[in-house]
Amino acid sequence: MDTSRALRTTGTVIAAAGLLLSGCTSGGSEALRTAASARGEAGGTASVPPSPDAAAMRPYYAQKLTWRECGVPGFQCSTMKAPLDYANPGAGEDVDIAVARRVATGPGERLGSLVVNPGGPGGSGIGYLQAYAGIGYPAPVRARYDMVSFDPRGVERSSPVECLTGPEMDKYTQVDQTPDDAAERARLVAAFKEFAAGCEARSKRVLPHVSTVDAARDMDLLRAVLGDKKLNYVGASYGTLLGATYANLFPDRVGRLVLDGAMDPTREALDLNRDQTEGFETAFTSFAKDCAKQPDCPLGNGSPEEVAARLKDFFRKLDAQPVPSGDGKRPLGEALATTGVIAALYDENAWPQLREALTSAMNGDGAGLLGLADSYYERGADGKYANLMFANAAVNCLDQPAAFSGPDAVDAALPSFQKASPVFGAGLAWASLNCGYWPVKPTGKAGPLTAKGAAPIVVVGTIRDPATPYKWAQALAGQLESGTLLTYDGDGHTAYGRGSDCIDTAINRYLLEGKPPADGKKC
Repeated sequence: MDTSRALRTTGTVIAAAGLLLSGCTSGGSEALRTAASARGEAGGTASVPPSPDAAAMRPYYAQKLTWRECGVPGFQCSTMKAPLDYANPGAGEDVDIAVARRVATGPGERLGSLVVNPGGPGGSGIGYLQAYAGIGYPAPVRARYDMVSFDPRGVERSSPVECLTGPEMDKYTQVDQTPDDAAERARLVAAFKEFAAGCEARSKRVLPHVSTVDAARDMDLLRAVLGDKKLNYVGASYGTLLGATYANLFPDRVGRLVLDGAMDPTREALDLNRDQTEGFETAFTSFAKDCAKQPDCPLGNGSPEEVAARLKDFFRKLDAQPVPSGDGKRPLGEALATTGVIAALYDENAWPQLREALTSAMNGDGAGLLGLADSYYERGADGKYANLMFANAAVNCLDQPAAFSGPDAVDAALPSFQKASPVFGAGLAWASLNCGYWPVKPTGKAGPLTAKGAAPIVVVGTIRDPATPYKWAQALAGQLESGTLLTYDGDGHTAYGRGSDCIDTAINRYLLEGKPPADGKKC
C-alpha cells in the first residue's frame, strides 16, 4: 500500500512542534489514516485581540469568490483575501487564503456549506477535503452540504510558513531527542535554534499573524463569502480548538459544530504536552496488549510493561547504532524509529503494519519504520517536505508561551514525563523545548472558551485517544455553555468516520437534522 497516501487521508494534530510530533485527526477506512500530520499538540487558545474596524473589514466581507477547476475531478478552488493583521485591517497588507469545495450532490434540500478542518495546526484542509472528506464523508451529508475547506494562513497554499530545506529537514528529524550528555544537549538546542532562525529568515512577514484567532477570523470571512448566515463545521484534533475559538468569537454565528478529538484550551503548554504523553502511553498499552497475543509480535508476549521495556531497549540500541533503511543518508536511529512508532499509534488499523515494521527493523532493515516516520513528517519520495511542521511550530509558538525556557527546565520536568510514559516521555519532554527559541513573542494564553449564547455544539472524545486525551473532551464540553459530550469507548485518534455506527449515526443526525445527541451519550 502507498503509506504516504494513506497517512494523508485524514487530519493532523500537533503539539510540541519539536522533533517529535504528537497528533493527528479523523479519517476514512484505510489503515494509518490519521498519522499524516502530527507533531506535538501543545497549542493553546490565543487571546482575543481588539475587534477589527468594521469599515475596513467591509470590503473583505463583500468579496466574491471566483471558482475554477483545480486538478481533482469534482472539486473547485478559489482564493479569498484576508487582512494580514486583523488589528489593523486598513493597512492594505493581505494574505491569500486558498479555498476548495465539492458542491452538494443531492438529493435532498441543500443545507449550505460544511467547512471541515483536519487538525494540526498545519494540516492542509484542501488536501484533507480532496483525499477524504469530500468523497469519504457519509453520502447523506455530502448530498445536502457543499463540502468546503481551506488551508489556514501559513499552511501549504495560503502564504505558507517556510523554515528548512529538504536536506536540512532530513538532518533535523535525525537529531537525538533523548540527549545523554552535554554535547548531545547542545546539538539538540542548536537544532531548535536553527529551525527557528530558518523560519524567521524565510517567513518573517507572516510569522506574527498565524495564530488560531487569526484563522478563526478567516473562517468567519469564509462563512460570509460562501453566503452562509451560520457556520456549519467539523473540526478534528487541533481543528476543535479552531472551532471552539470561532464559537467564542462569534457565538451568534454558530450553526452545527462538531469538535472531534477535542483539545482543552485551559491547559498550558507544559500540561498539554504531558497530558499527550500520557495519551500515547495509553495507546501503546493497547497496542502492547494486542501485540502480545499475535504470533508475529516482535516484542514478545507478557505484560504491557514487559513489551514496553523491550521496545525501550530496542530504541536504546538504535541510539547507539542505527540500522540501514535503504537511504544511505538516513539510517534508522532512535529519533526516526520513535516517530514511526508514534505515527502508527494513531489508528489501531495500523497495528499489523507496525508489527511488521518493527520486526524488520529488529532484524536490521529500518525501511518500514522510516516510511512511517516520513508519512508523519509529510516527506515526499523526492525528499521535499510539506510545510506541516513549519506551520505547526509557527501556530503553537504564537498561541501560548513556551512550555520550557531552556534545558534546565526540561531536566526538572523529565521525571513527570517519564512517569507519564516510560517509553516516550523523555523524547516528548525535550520536543517541548522548541518554542523556547521562537523569534516571535506569543500573542495568546491558555483560558476557557465558553461561547456564551451559541447553538448546541457536539464535542466528541475517544477514551483511548493517543493524541487528544479523553479528559480534554470532557473539559471542553464542560466549558462550552452549549457543549454536549459524545463519547467513543475505543482506540485511535478521533471517532467520526472510523467505523462506529453509533458515533456516525449520532453525528449525521445532528448535521442533517440539527438534533444533538444527549449529553453524555456513549458508544
